[in-house]
Amino acid sequence: MTDVFEPADGDGSPVAAAGRAAEVRTAFEGLLQIRRVTNTAAPDPAAVPAPWELNRMVRAVSLTLEAAGFAPSAVDAEGARTATGYRVRPGERPATVYVEWLGPPGSGAQQAEEAELTACAAALRRLGWEALLYRGPRRRRFLEVEALRGP
Repeated sequence: MTDVFEPADGDGSPVAAAGRAAEVRTAFEGLLQIRRVTNTAAPDPAAVPAPWELNRMVRAVSLTLEAAGFAPSAVDAEGARTATGYRVRPGERPATVYVEWLGPPGSGAQQAEEAELTACAAALRRLGWEALLYRGPRRRRFLEVEALRGP
């Protein structure tokens, strides 16, 4: 049985480093090819999320961030945060996801979150996602991400 590639959403166990970069690159190139095939009416088909992505936004946004070189957060078997990085989860409104910058206690994640999330937002915008930075409960920042609207 072959393992299925899953982009890291920041809520799983740490991703294995060996061969991971090649898997991410292959998956991301596949995502861009899906865009080219399905977005034929767009001036730049690769810059517009495909319908597939809109139905699997956590996965699509996670893959975009991982392909851009951002590290995902991770948790252990008990759910304790073990690594600092992005976490992607469903948003409160339909067709949105939230991106947070999380880490274990004492990791400095909260101090780095504004800069890291701003960089995440820039990477997402280049690929057709609207990413707005907000401050939520306990004054923690997060991105609300949705597909850019057409003209």
